[in-house]
Amino acid sequence: MADGQTLKTKVVNTFDPYAVRAQFPILSRQVNGKPLVYLDNAASAQKPRAVIDALTATMEGGYANVHRGLHTLSNEATEAFEKAREIVARFLNAESPEQVVWTKGGTEAINLVANGLGLSIEPGDEIIVSEMEHHSNIVPWHLLRERRGAVIKWIPVLDDGSLDMAAYADLLGPKTRMVAVTHMSNVLGTINPVAEITRLAHAAGAQVLIDGCQGAVHATPDVQAIGCDFYVLTGHKLFAPTGIGALYGKAEALEALPPYQGGGEMIETVERDRVTYAKPPHRFEAGTPPILEAIGLGVALGWLAQYDRAAVQAHEHALYQRAVDRLDGEGWLRILGQAHGKGAILTFAVEGAHAHDVAQIMDRYGVAVRAGLHCAEPLAKRMGVTSSTRASFALYNTVEDADAFVDALIKARNFFV
Repeated sequence: MADGQTLKTKVVNTFDPYAVRAQFPILSRQVNGKPLVYLDNAASAQKPRAVIDALTATMEGGYANVHRGLHTLSNEATEAFEKAREIVARFLNAESPEQVVWTKGGTEAINLVANGLGLSIEPGDEIIVSEMEHHSNIVPWHLLRERRGAVIKWIPVLDDGSLDMAAYADLLGPKTRMVAVTHMSNVLGTINPVAEITRLAHAAGAQVLIDGCQGAVHATPDVQAIGCDFYVLTGHKLFAPTGIGALYGKAEALEALPPYQGGGEMIETVERDRVTYAKPPHRFEAGTPPILEAIGLGVALGWLAQYDRAAVQAHEHALYQRAVDRLDGEGWLRILGQAHGKGAILTFAVEGAHAHDVAQIMDRYGVAVRAGLHCAEPLAKRMGVTSSTRASFALYNTVEDADAFVDALIKARNFFV
């Protein structure tokens, strides 16, 4: 377990996607008699052998509840659990592990912040989000609109899928309390200028939350360089188990938040007529935490650290570009989002075909893609579509995957002509 939980300093200089792919057992299976081409990574990524083995080893030989026990198993589990927190802190370039709060995912992390902010929200206070947000970064703020009288303002998305930064600057004002934007769009692949977004918000006296559920995988999640008050990630997109995520917060931002849930672990003392709370991060971690899942996330990030981030990004973009180039000139295809520097997400609409039908036909050829609104209904309306199909590339995808995707898409389209 310890080996898998060390952020490796030896980085692989030559990136080999085939060697990476071989570490993912599920990618060797067939679907409908065809080799699996898994391109639903923006929804959830597959798990490498290192993570699978670490979870099995912990369950078989090192599991116990954390923090409260004095026996050997509890001490070992606590050490692994807290080591994973340290790994997440280094991954995000946080100043301290105490700035990392365990959550069950990105959604809970955003709700934690929204709930805490909501206790001080006054009618008319403003929250700025963008038109490209996932529902997880929209609905929690709508709850404050419904319950506290907050006003939600929207940063427009331009035709190429980038944010209208001039419009954003105009939205900021004395009533702005929070700016909550995605680091990278799960639909368009757009990577937003989050450092500049943060700088402008802070100049207006507002806090900033960055939804990094995609950006932590495909961009550069350096919270000190970004300067944000909060940054959110989820494990299952980072090759880790489901049910685990993390909230980074500046020390002063976390100190100012009230507890989100009550129970064991998040307290210092409990008496009949008073309760005192633990300091962050434990203040926000009521009850038995996701022990195995946190350890798995630590292992996943340790595994990922062996690969040069720029090389991985270049590989993913090359696959995206290969697919786009092969489809160039096809008048029946509309690609959603082509902002400069975007990540390797290819979302599209096929003329005369529903996205669900396209995805189901492509599945016949072993190609797994996503279809629907992608939990981003305001963006779909902005782009003028009722549904779309999405192929999202990861470091274990290959040129053969990109070609199989294009071949399957063309076959799917031929069903409708």
